[in-house]
Amino acid sequence: MNDNDNSMDIDNNIPPSEESHPARHIRSYVLRQGRLSAAQARAIDEGQSNVIAYVPALLDMAAAFGRAAPTIVEIGFGMGHATADIAALRPAENFIGIEVHTPGVGALLKMLKAHELTNVRVVQHDAVEVITHMIANASLAGLHIFFPDPWPKKRHHKRRLIQPAFTKLLAQKLKPGGYLHCATDWQEYAEHMLEVLKQEPTLANSAADYAPRPAYRTESNFERRGLKLGHGVWDIVFTKR
Repeated sequence: MNDNDNSMDIDNNIPPSEESHPARHIRSYVLRQGRLSAAQARAIDEGQSNVIAYVPALLDMAAAFGRAAPTIVEIGFGMGHATADIAALRPAENFIGIEVHTPGVGALLKMLKAHELTNVRVVQHDAVEVITHMIANASLAGLHIFFPDPWPKKRHHKRRLIQPAFTKLLAQKLKPGGYLHCATDWQEYAEHMLEVLKQEPTLANSAADYAPRPAYRTESNFERRGLKLGHGVWDIVFTKR
């Protein structure tokens, strides 16, 4: 895991309304309060120019960024360290980070100001709804999904983000040649991701199975500690045919 991982394994944190209404959209996350620091709260107040409000209508990306550039969407950026690092390494590209947890939004906005990054916008909303309603088909150069909640218990696997229907939706949003990059530190979830992505006919694996970690995905301190202890991390990168 790293700072992107929002996993929780507490049965009573699953909203009963979702469990009793399986036909509804099943969320892959659990909303929790978390502690919002004064600095994070201030960053949210002062960083609204970098925030995009959710509306169920296609986003004008050039207007949102003040320029036309290849755009990458990151789903679930956690505390935002990887997002800020990648945006700094790739200033010619635009990045949209989607996150539901307020402390993470505040943390990323604080980093954007500290490092004077102008190529990141934040949407605080459910990622499935954002992707479905705000992102045009064939509009993205890339998608990042780093360390999503693995929902390790079998009865919770339906809550995993990477599922065939959502994968098909993601593929529709990519331009030809665009990429989908997933990473996880749960081997069983890595195997699940790989199998699901292989089944999407419009995507092609960039490697025989798992990909080497791309240089732009910098390791967090948590990830480095895990690797030293022998824990695995799996990167999976598919491209749009």
